[in-house]
Amino acid sequence: MSLAAPLNFADLLGKAAIAPVNVRMLRHQARGPAGRTPFTLWRDGAGQFDDYQSVQDTANRAKLNAPVWASFVVTPAAATLFVGLYGAIRVGTTPPDRIDPLSGKAEAALGSIDPDLYALSPLEPLSGYIGRLTVDWGPGMRSWIQRADRQPKPIEEILRAYREPDYPGHARFLRQLSDLEAMPPAWAAVLRASRGVYLLTCPHTREQYVGSASGEGGFLSRWLGYVATGHGGNVALKSRDPSDYQVRILEACASSASVEDILVTEQLWNAKLQSREVGLNRN
Repeated sequence: MSLAAPLNFADLLGKAAIAPVNVRMLRHQARGPAGRTPFTLWRDGAGQFDDYQSVQDTANRAKLNAPVWASFVVTPAAATLFVGLYGAIRVGTTPPDRIDPLSGKAEAALGSIDPDLYALSPLEPLSGYIGRLTVDWGPGMRSWIQRADRQPKPIEEILRAYREPDYPGHARFLRQLSDLEAMPPAWAAVLRASRGVYLLTCPHTREQYVGSASGEGGFLSRWLGYVATGHGGNVALKSRDPSDYQVRILEACASSASVEDILVTEQLWNAKLQSREVGLNRN
């Protein structure tokens, strides 16, 4: 439900008997490989998000010097979602062999010099709002660490419960290949069960490639092949520098369609879009 009365995050802290002066608000929005973000680390659980935010650059030590952290993540819809309050205590430096859950790399390979390690303990106050409450962070997007007593954040929405956005439908599906592995699980299930014809578009040259997914695992399995190899076996794509292609569905075929039916449909789309003459289709 949307809130009609003006209410900000500091008001909630006060109602929970937590002094805003003791709270630092952290808005996490970094991006790692395979579409990983702090949001997906939080969504997928297994303690990955807490592990991620427990390591901080020493340059941020003074800004983070507060007993309580209020953590937020940026969702795929660009909303700033509250994901919990934490007691935070700096306990030393981070071991160089620690694996960062966002990048998948060891600390030693990330170039940070002895980053700070924090012991984080989830706090009970406001836990009922986790995954439900979004705030308006305001114009200072780059200032991802802010004081709760000085920068009140208007509450935009409180949902009954957090849920992933609905699958938009085949006609409206549009995604970068790098984002596929971070899609909501329900979206992935739909794409695994669907077969048909798709379009890849190079973000640099705007050239197009028409392809088809006819095997087990449907669209998703075929597209993840491009993520793994960069070309999926296509001759023209092999000749190009690796690129983060944009993918969309041109036509989903019936579950009863044979491989031959799908290939015929692919050829029709090749002809419509002239992807052999002016595109990337070479095979």
